Amino acid sequence: MILHPAVMVHGLDHGRMALQYSRPATLVSAPGAASFGGCLWWHAMVEHLRREFPLVEFSAILDCADSPGQAMAALRVGERRLVLDPRCPAFATVSAVAAPLGATILERAPPALDLGFPGAAWHLDAWLRGDRTVPVS
Repeated sequence: MILHPAVMVHGLDHGRMALQYSRPATLVSAPGAASFGGCLWWHAMVEHLRREFPLVEFSAILDCADSPGQAMAALRVGERRLVLDPRCPAFATVSAVAAPLGATILERAPPALDLGFPGAAWHLDAWLRGDRTVPVS
């Protein structure tokens, strides 16, 4: 699995901001976003961004925290990169369901530039170019 520089996005505007530079990126949801935003919201946002930025290479990771039900729902709607807490009793089961779908279940999100932090947008271009001196979440 190839991971480009990860950017934590909290909505469509953040997604647009992350992709505006036309550089490869990995969009990461906020921790536990599957439980408060829902997998359908995330999936719709990612699909909208794919239509809006068809030439930009990016992937998306939805954080399901410790909710195997949300992870299963996300797999059903087509999400293929999820974070699920490995201490979750159903982690192995969700991983087993995900494997034949070509989905990846991560134990933790990659380090990401969180666009929810004030001033983070100022560092976005450098982060996407590979500058790892930028403070991340």
